[in-house]
Amino acid sequence: MSKLMEFLSANKPFYLATVDGDQPKLRPLGAVLEMDGKVIFGVGDFKDVYKQLAANPKCEICTDNGEGLWLRYTGTAAFATDYAYAEAMLESAPHLRNIYNDETGHKMMCFWLEDAEARLIQVMGEGEKIDC
Repeated sequence: MSKLMEFLSANKPFYLATVDGDQPKLRPLGAVLEMDGKVIFGVGDFKDVYKQLAANPKCEICTDNGEGLWLRYTGTAAFATDYAYAEAMLESAPHLRNIYNDETGHKMMCFWLEDAEARLIQVMGEGEKIDC
């Protein structure tokens, strides 16, 4: 497991920042897995967050461990076209099948960050760049 995935998994929820026009939007997320060497996130196709990322894929994910160490992960969202990512996400979080299924018509959309940088930062420090 990558250091990035390890930190995200241990410190949920983490927060995803997007842009809606000229207004920043921030929301908690928890759907994450590591697959094919990528850290994958999941959002619903019916949610504003998906529409915002489709319109402007620049985003940032942030969380902290409650002990003065926090993560800033910045990049450009790239959406998966292979349904295997969504299936893996639903396998890792089965409770999400109540939302994402044929009956509701909602689809899980999975993405990862490209051209990304991840930093673990102490409250009063510059931070350590980690692989992403």
